[in-house]
Amino acid sequence: MLAVLKALSNETRLNILCWLREPEQMNANLPKLIKEEFPGGVCVGSIQEKSGLAQSVISSYLSAMQKAGLLESRRYGQWTYYRRNEEAISAFLAEFTAGLGLQAKKM
Repeated sequence: MLAVLKALSNETRLNILCWLREPEQMNANLPKLIKEEFPGGVCVGSIQEKSGLAQSVISSYLSAMQKAGLLESRRYGQWTYYRRNEEAISAFLAEFTAGLGLQAKKM
């Protein structure tokens, strides 16, 4: 849980997770193969363009978010696509909410 909180403690990383909630708004010309085999995937370049930050910075952010379990990735040729890991996000939210409930009872 701490790894996820740390990953989301950066405003841009939190924004990326929010942007990936609606991938169709970031994918103007997504190849058919990606749509079929990795639905919801967004190219790193599209994320970088929306953020306005350097690709190296975005790549490190995406890597940290993937290590925390928030994102899944798939490489197609020279391009890497990322999407939200909805199962892991739901599990985190459930654990976080339960943890807050336990903390409130102790106070």
